[in-house]
Parts: sequence; structure tokens; C-alpha cells
Amino acid sequence: MEWDRLLDLGRLGHPSYRHQPHRPAFDQDADRISFSAPFRRLANKTQVHPLYDNDHIHHRLIHSVETASVGRSLGIDVGNFLEEQGLIGAGERMVLAGVVHAACLAHDIGNPPFGHSGEDAIGAWFSARFDAGRGLFADRQSVFAEEFEAFEGNAQGFRILTNLEMYRGDGGMRLTHATLATFSKYPVTARRRTTLTERYCGLKKFGIFESEARNFESVAERTGLIAEATPDGAPWWRRHPLVFLVEAADDICYNILDLEDAFTSRDLGYHEVLDLLSDLAGREPIAGNSEAENIAFLRAMAISQSIAASVEAFRTHYDAIMAGTFSDALIDASELGERFDKIATLANTRIFTSPRKTELEVMGRNVVHQVLDGLMPVFDALSAADWKVEDLKSYPQQLARATGIDLRNVSDTYTALHALSDYVSGMTDRYAVKIAQMVRGA
Repeated sequence: MEWDRLLDLGRLGHPSYRHQPHRPAFDQDADRISFSAPFRRLANKTQVHPLYDNDHIHHRLIHSVETASVGRSLGIDVGNFLEEQGLIGAGERMVLAGVVHAACLAHDIGNPPFGHSGEDAIGAWFSARFDAGRGLFADRQSVFAEEFEAFEGNAQGFRILTNLEMYRGDGGMRLTHATLATFSKYPVTARRRTTLTERYCGLKKFGIFESEARNFESVAERTGLIAEATPDGAPWWRRHPLVFLVEAADDICYNILDLEDAFTSRDLGYHEVLDLLSDLAGREPIAGNSEAENIAFLRAMAISQSIAASVEAFRTHYDAIMAGTFSDALIDASELGERFDKIATLANTRIFTSPRKTELEVMGRNVVHQVLDGLMPVFDALSAADWKVEDLKSYPQQLARATGIDLRNVSDTYTALHALSDYVSGMTDRYAVKIAQMVRGA
């Protein structure tokens, strides 16, 4: 892969776009993301703790802003390295940093309510429906059931960015090819992924729906991603090198900030969190500071050390990254990898299993299922009306109007199922509770 193509600033769906010298394209990307409704809704979507009343606990929006800040720092440092080596032009480090910043802002934009448990809930609901095999769920093959049974927020995010927002069906937000490629952690569709056996980080999940496959093909071609083929000849791609920086920024933020949140929520004690952060930061707490002040200080120092370690890992593995053969997370490959493993183990045993979180995840799963069940009369009726919205009868029409579900472009079963998953995945936690109450008559 070559940087002159990897940093392509042309816009998806806007071939005639002309750069504005006073306003960098990557800044426009960040602005379009920041002012979008899906980004704004992240303020009321779960990061780790659902429906928390403590305003100091992270939600998806502030996590995205913090991840973008760390991503920009990673981009500047990696850009400095590339400039020093003569691999990019003078000043291009700011382009690289801006692209990473924009991609980080958007990295969770497709996440449903109630966090990863919400993803699981959506997938489980669709799986049960496809297993029953009735009505809209009778033909698994034609509707790409794999996309829905393992619902993936990354693929939903790419759909939002390139299809649903702004220029609907015509490039979406029309972000730069570089930002879209950097956003895409898993450059493969669900069906193509099922045919592959290679153990590669970009195949851990799928990140593209069939409905946006052509959009990604355009992005991959413009940025010069390494193309591979499935056994039947369908394309998939190696990751854009800057994906590893987005992933590192996310890993740094959620691991370290989850500790701070666990201290705030009292799921972990002060000294437990202090010891982990001090070990990462290589610093001691400041005498005379309050507990909260010391946690905040060591959190900042730990992030700084983690950025430096990730940049060094990128430098060390640069050739493999550019060849598309590197298949690890930068944090895992860094000198701090074992310390992050320790944090992850503690999070899995003590934070993610806290009684309040577990109870609310059970509630969230039921809420998601109630919303999906409650909306099915709209789609069953729409199918019976040959997909003509104007022919919907009284109750389905009322239900569609009351929920505000978007039925534009619904013309067959596949587009109907995406309209359904678009709606539920776009909900905030509290709005999902409200709609669940409405459809069940509570």
C-alpha cells in the first residue's frame, strides 16, 4: 500500500468535489460527523453502564470524543515518524492525524442502545425469527440472514456514513475515501466472511452489509487497499494501516476510562484502580490530592504512556502493516500488552459482571425484543400491500406514524429488514424504553 493513495481525500459520491484550501477535507469530515443526528444520539447510548444517573460515568458520545483526541495524538506521532523517513510529504502528518481523528469520532456511530448487549439482543431476535422461518424470515439466502443474526455495529456505522445520512442513497455524508477506509476495521461482508478460514484481524467480524458493498469497493479502490478473494472469487480487503491507530485509540480509552468509571461507580476500590493506573503510567499518586484527583492524574499519565507504546509498536511492525500481514492490536503488540491484559481480565470479572449492569442488560435485551416484536405488524402489512406504504391499513399505519419509523426505500424483504434494524439500532437507551412501553401498552 502507498500513502499517496491511502490518504486520498476525494469524497464518496461526489466525484466533482473541489478541495477548499482554507478548510481541510478531513476537518469537514469531522464536522459532518459531529453535527449528525446519529452522533448526537450517542450521548444517550450505553458505553458500559446502562441508564446511569451519575453524570461522571461515560456514555458513547464522550467516549467517542476522547477516542478521537487520542487518535489525533497517535496520528501526529506516527505522521512525524513517516515524515522523518521520507514516506509522506512535509506537513502531511496533519492530514494523517485529521483522518484518524475523524474516523475515531465515528467509530461507534452504528452502535445500538444498551451497548454490546444491545447488539447481541438484536442478533438473537433475528436468529429466532429466521429459525422459525415464517413470513419475512422464510428465505434466509435472499435476505443475507447472516447480516442480521450477528448484528454488527461497525457495519451499521458504515451504512450510516455512506448511505443513510445527508445524501441518502448517494454517498451518505460523502466523507473522504481516506476517512471511510480508516473507519473500516472489518473490510468484508458477512456472507463472504463465512467462506474464509484465514485467521486475520480484519476477519474477526464483518464490517460491511451487502447493501453498502459497492460503496466500500469504491473506497478500497481509491485508497489502494490490498484486495483478496474468497474461494468463489468475491473480493475482501486487508485493513487500511490507519485502522490500527483507530483501534489503539479505542483500546486505550475504554480500558483506562473503564477503570476510572469503575472507581466512580464503586465497582472497584480506590487502591485497586490506583495500582493498575500507576503501573501503566509509571508514576506515583500526588501527596495531598484527593482520591478522585489522583485517579484523574494517573489516568492522564497512563494514556500518554499508552500512546507512546502504540506508536513504537506501529514503527516496529510498519513493514507488516503496510503489507497487510500484521494481525494484532497495537496495544497487544506493545510493551504494555501484558498490563492491558490484566486490566481486561479484571474488567471481565468485576466491572462487566456488576449486579446493576447485569440486571439492566437483561432489561435492555427485553426492551429491544419488545420494540422489534411491536414493529413487526408494520412490515407484515407492508409486505401484504406489495410494499406500498400508502396502502397500509389503519393500525400498521398508526404504528408507523407513532414510532416515526422510516419506510422510504423499502421495496422488498431485504430493505424492510434493514429499515427495521436501522430503527432499533438508532434508538437511544431511554427512547428504546419509551417505545417498548408504547408498543406493549404499558
